Amino acid sequence: MTITTLLSPERIFINTDISSKKRLLEFIAKQVSEQFQLTESQLYCNLLDRERLGSTGLGKGFAVPHARLSNLDQPVGLFIKLDKPINFDAPDNQPVDLIFTIIIPEDAIDLHLQTLSALARVFSQASVCEAIRKVGSCDEVIDIIDSAEQ
Repeated sequence: MTITTLLSPERIFINTDISSKKRLLEFIAKQVSEQFQLTESQLYCNLLDRERLGSTGLGKGFAVPHARLSNLDQPVGLFIKLDKPINFDAPDNQPVDLIFTIIIPEDAIDLHLQTLSALARVFSQASVCEAIRKVGSCDEVIDIIDSAEQ
């Protein structure tokens, strides 16, 4: 499975105005729950619980909030490029403006780890992050990630 297979244009948000990590997690929970008929509060709590274990900010302005859900039958990806970076408690203390969220079925542990690894590999490339920060459309985001995965 590739990263881009987790995305669709309705789950890519460009220049989104969100002011905090809490608001970001709420936004993610709302978007995913509406599109997949999931319980928004459960998804938010799962995302928040994961953040309490340690920040999912990886550094260089990139974060991967993620959660596993028992009532989900397929993995889901959601990408957000923020209008202004927010504090995310990343290890390099840099604010975050690129967020790729993955929601994985609870029993898909291997897929979860493989996806996190693939995301880290793609978004650790400075050229990828630079290019995505300049995009103006959902298709451009998908094209850049797809090229980076090749």
